[in-house]
Amino acid sequence: MLKERKIFMDAKMLIEKKQDRATFTNSIRSILDEYENKEMPGEKKEELDKLEKQFDEVDTLILREEKQLDRERKIGEKQDESQDGIKDDIVNLFSEYLTTGSKQSYEEYNALQQSNPTQAGYLVAPEEFQMDIIREIADSTFMRQKCKVLPPLQMAQSLGYPTRTSGMSSFAWGTEIQAPTADSSLAYGKREFKPNPGTSEILISKTLVRNVANADSLIRSEISEEIAKNYETAYMTGSGALQPLGVFTASDDGIPTSRDVSTGNTATEIKFDGLIEAQETVKDQYQSRCEWIFHRDAVKQLRKLKTSDGQYIWQPSVTMGQPEMLLSKPVNRSEYAPNTFTTGLYVGLYGDLSYYWICDALTMEIQALMELYARTNQIDYITRIETDGAPVLSAAFVRITLA
Repeated sequence: MLKERKIFMDAKMLIEKKQDRATFTNSIRSILDEYENKEMPGEKKEELDKLEKQFDEVDTLILREEKQLDRERKIGEKQDESQDGIKDDIVNLFSEYLTTGSKQSYEEYNALQQSNPTQAGYLVAPEEFQMDIIREIADSTFMRQKCKVLPPLQMAQSLGYPTRTSGMSSFAWGTEIQAPTADSSLAYGKREFKPNPGTSEILISKTLVRNVANADSLIRSEISEEIAKNYETAYMTGSGALQPLGVFTASDDGIPTSRDVSTGNTATEIKFDGLIEAQETVKDQYQSRCEWIFHRDAVKQLRKLKTSDGQYIWQPSVTMGQPEMLLSKPVNRSEYAPNTFTTGLYVGLYGDLSYYWICDALTMEIQALMELYARTNQIDYITRIETDGAPVLSAAFVRITLA
């Protein structure tokens, strides 16, 4: 009951904070409207700066609290689930390994080991631990929520998909006895996903591990945060060489420069006309699921844009769980999207994110080095996860560039 009341109070506070954010937005609009075509006095500039700072602080608090509420909900769901006895034994053995490095007999932990049981400390995580890692990464990385995540590889090193590189062009109107013309333009290629390894290493005090209730939870949260940060960085700006190909990386294998639009923007700012130019570059077939991606520095610019009749185009969210909107489309914020406002650089993206595909390898491996840092009373945990990702249909995307 107390836990339910705490979650209710947090949700109530979140609604109040969103109302505060809307109030700050209206106050900022009022000042900008009042001094739209005239010099703003110093005291008003100070007031405007203060309001924008308050907005940013409340906005950051809202995003943090929403993530925490979702975590608490999932913890509650997990605690309410009945646990299978055999699965408990597997998880407990894995936790004991992470905590003490104890070597059980092969019969006791063969479900946790890889092919060679004699290699001390090298194992495949039990299913519950591995799936928790995947869920936490998805919560922290919006791309893994919005994009298409393919089934994990099991019996191959790469995954190939056929792609149509050119359509047919042989149809022709004619008479009843006219012979058809054979098509010669239809062509197919292949899109290949080859998950590349990503590694993470953390050192944790043996004293800390010995005294925490669940060592695997501590390690999981640290690994998840590190992996999520690097995943999203790669999905945004990855080079495609031994890592995913990012949406903001120009490539004929993903989104080429022909999908870049700068018309309507200046050399330092995104403009309303530039957003319209970008939005209308995407065909109607993909518009229904299109979304925006911007860094918060770009959002700060966009919140001040108005139509010719003085109406702001930014639509802040005032309801928990609902996204902010721009030109009637959801906005995704990413700290890893480009935010340098200089001539010709990328500052945003518009597109159907379901055409960004992600392919993971099946195995997540954790190696616990119990003795390597014994002199400093630490345990070294090394994690390896394999993934790949790339845009698969350039027509579903457009990048926003400065003039």
